[in-house]
Amino acid sequence: MKGPLETAVLGVRTVSVPVTDQDRAIGFFVGVLGFEKRLDAPLPQLGARWIEVAPAGAVTSVALVAAKQGTPAADTGIRLTTSDAAAAHTELAARGVAVDPLLVWEGVPPMFTFRDPDGNTFQMIEETPA
Repeated sequence: MKGPLETAVLGVRTVSVPVTDQDRAIGFFVGVLGFEKRLDAPLPQLGARWIEVAPAGAVTSVALVAAKQGTPAADTGIRLTTSDAAAAHTELAARGVAVDPLLVWEGVPPMFTFRDPDGNTFQMIEETPA
């Protein structure tokens, strides 16, 4: 195996999440989670749109890509942060979002798993200010 690239990777711009209804996904990410819509462009080559959403000020965005027929829901591996996991858990549950129990373990930030309307899973983790 060769060494690292000579041209450095600078960051992660976008991660993709498959969704069956792009407008419903925008409603969830923008209307429920409070993300901003950064890009919504037709992508006729794929018969859908390229949509990017992100928390305000975030560097990395989430692309809401049209799922192919029969694409199962994914464990996205995406960890979102919040200043108060318990409050976020309560608020999301009150809005009808499928949330798992709030996990509070000694020495670990409070966290929980939730699902978007397609069943894709995300984790919300409490982050204390530095």
